[in-house]
Amino acid sequence: MPRPDRLPRFSPAERRVHRSTAVLVGVLALTGAALYVPSLALLVGRRTTVEAAHVVAGLLLPVPTLAGLALSAPLRADLRLLNRMTTTDWRWLRRRDRRTARLPVGKFNGGQKLASAVVAGTGLVLFGTGLLLLAPARVSIPVGVRQGATIAHDLFTFGLLVILAGHVWLAYRHPEARAALRTGLVDREYAEREHPAWASQVW
Repeated sequence: MPRPDRLPRFSPAERRVHRSTAVLVGVLALTGAALYVPSLALLVGRRTTVEAAHVVAGLLLPVPTLAGLALSAPLRADLRLLNRMTTTDWRWLRRRDRRTARLPVGKFNGGQKLASAVVAGTGLVLFGTGLLLLAPARVSIPVGVRQGATIAHDLFTFGLLVILAGHVWLAYRHPEARAALRTGLVDREYAEREHPAWASQVW
């Protein structure tokens, strides 16, 4: 039998988790900007509504991933791959010619694994500091703790926005990768060029 031109890369559950998370992050970014930038705050108005939307989106953010991990074996398998740096991944990160060096890259390259770890860690910090910022309305928390949580929340938000901007930029440079997240399938030629070790294992 001839080899198919397109390979299955992401399951329906993985694609739904990605889309749901992207929507929630978009809501957080827009509402956060409206709360943080004075000119936008004046333009948008309705601060209470915007703040409520920001809080709800933040509390819902872990839900798609947790639901996906509970229901999707492919997502759990991919998470195990993302959590495991190999010798090839470290070589990929060190080389300037990483995309032409024909390294035996698996389903995810070292950059993707490193970025996912940073995003996950940043998300945990933002979620925790966000809870601390909500808590003073209900429990007694020292002002210094709340101020520290505010600073950390802002700084990690700016860092995450830089990472997400890089993520979007790389996505537009690789339309095949975007198509894989949209359809679940990736062109074999692209897979063999960018992820040869993984492509060789998929019929």
